Order: sequence, then structure tokens, then C-alpha cells
Amino acid sequence: MTKMRSLVRGVGKYLPEKIITNDELARTVDTTDEWIVQRTGIEQRHVAADGELTSDLATKAAQEALKNAGLVAGDIDLIIVATTTPDMTFPSTAVFVQQKLGIHHGMAFDIQAVCSGFVFAVATADSYLKNRLAKRALVIGAETFTRILDWEDRTTCVLFGDGAGAMVLEGVELPDDQADQGILGSRLRSDGEHWDKLFVDGGVSSTKTAGVVHMQGREVFKHAVGMISDVIHGALDDTGYEADDLDWFVPHQANRRIIEGAGKKLGIPPEKVIVTVDKHANTSAASVPMALAVGVADGRIKPGDLVMLEAMGGGFTWGASLIRWT
Repeated sequence: MTKMRSLVRGVGKYLPEKIITNDELARTVDTTDEWIVQRTGIEQRHVAADGELTSDLATKAAQEALKNAGLVAGDIDLIIVATTTPDMTFPSTAVFVQQKLGIHHGMAFDIQAVCSGFVFAVATADSYLKNRLAKRALVIGAETFTRILDWEDRTTCVLFGDGAGAMVLEGVELPDDQADQGILGSRLRSDGEHWDKLFVDGGVSSTKTAGVVHMQGREVFKHAVGMISDVIHGALDDTGYEADDLDWFVPHQANRRIIEGAGKKLGIPPEKVIVTVDKHANTSAASVPMALAVGVADGRIKPGDLVMLEAMGGGFTWGASLIRWT
């Protein structure tokens, strides 16, 4: 007897060249480097160039992930892009990535769960692969989030940046008696009651505009640690593991204080937490895969490691995925 599992074959990331430091922001809004670092841990953020689209960032991250997986674009038959900042209202950003990679088979679509999007996309791809609807998937989180910021609002413009991260997953049949690998389990949640705590005041149906980000920072912080812990404990319970078993915790890179609070509540020591928020800021759906790519590239995340992903975003949405790295 065998079991279907979604194994990680490679990861990659892409960051735009332009960097805006806290000191540069302080020249245009009432803030300081000290204020931003103390409250968020952010030191700088990357900003997409004029004419550089979300699909461009996603494609470059995907190309790096494919290279690291030892695969070519033609090996992929499923592309899922998690994004809140699509190239167009339609078609999906995923089909533009498909086009730019030269793929003419399989399927491609977007997922919109804001900062939780990549974790939602991982769980979706896992389901497709386990049900043999596809063989190999590109799961991408990509954002040009700076294009929906009010650069005069110091409570939001200091928090976000642009970037993309990608993961290649392959559906593989493993013998029942073989130790589990790949995606072991996921927990996903949402609660629309909290929509007005983090939202964009625009949309096709409502205003015919893109809008800009609004956030009740204290309210988001108040809910974040508890919600994050809930889905992480759920994913651990579903798979029979405990927090002590984790080798690496890869959280959404929104705020260093939220990351530290979640780690402390879960009993995960700081040396097991991948943190990139200082250099990347909050890149929404791109933050988790980019942090993963950093952890793999610098040799921290290795085959056999037990890795927990988590994210929380507007909606609210929140989720966690547990992976045995391969």
C-alpha cells in the first residue's frame, strides 16, 4: 500500500532592486528609524520599479525555485499565485506567470487571502496533488504591496514592501511504512467579523479604484498571537507532533513583536525562528516563502527538518502548515 504526499522540491525568492530605508522615509513622513525599529523591527523595504509587475516578481521567484528543484518550467502542471496586488482584475496573475514561463498546459489561478495567502495556497496545492489533479505545482506568494499604500500615513507606509517567493511541490507515492515527508498537515481559518481592522478602501464593485491600506494596529496585534497559536496547535495536534519537535518556525513577517510573542507563547526558542522582517518588511503573501528561501539558502533548513509555517492577514484570515523538509 502507498500514500500520496506533496514533497518540497525547491524554493526561491526575488526582491526588487530599489530599497527604501527608514531614514529615507523619515524625510517624507513624521517618523524616525528608532520609532520604526522599536515598534516593528523593520529597517528597510524593497519597492518594485515603475513597470515592474507582480507577475514579473512572481516569475523570477519561480525561476529560482525551479532551478533549485532541478526542474524546468515544462515539468509544472499547476500554478497557484497568492496575491492581493494582481496585475489586472482579470485574468489571474497566475496565467501571466504561466505565459512568462512558456507553459501551455495544466492550470493556473490566484488565491486571495492577503498575508495568509501563501499558506492557503500551499494547502490548496497539497489537496490537488494528493487527489492526483496535478503532478507538480508552483506555489507562489507575490506582491507589489507598496502600490496600495498611502505614503503620507506613517502608521501603514512604514510597514510594507514588495517581493515574491516560490515553492515547487511534487506529488509522490510513498510506501505506507515509510516515514512521512512533505506537507504533513494544514489548518486554515477566517472570520469576516474583523474585516475593518485591516482592509483596503477600494475595489472593482465598490469604488472602481484600487484604494489604499487602512489598519487598526492595536486591534490586529491583540488578535494576532492567539489566532496564530490556535492554528499552530491545531496542525501539531492533527499530525501528532508537539512544539518541541519543531526544527524551524517560519512565521509571517509582519512585526517582530508579533513573531516574538507567538514564539514565546508556543515555547519555541528564538534560535529556531526564521526572521527576515528587518530587511524585507511585511510583504504580505510573499513573506513566508521568502523567509523559507532565506532559511534554505543559508543552510539552516535542511532535509529531514520539521518546519512550521504560519501567517495571519486581513479578513481576518490565518493558517499554518507543517512540513517535513525533503
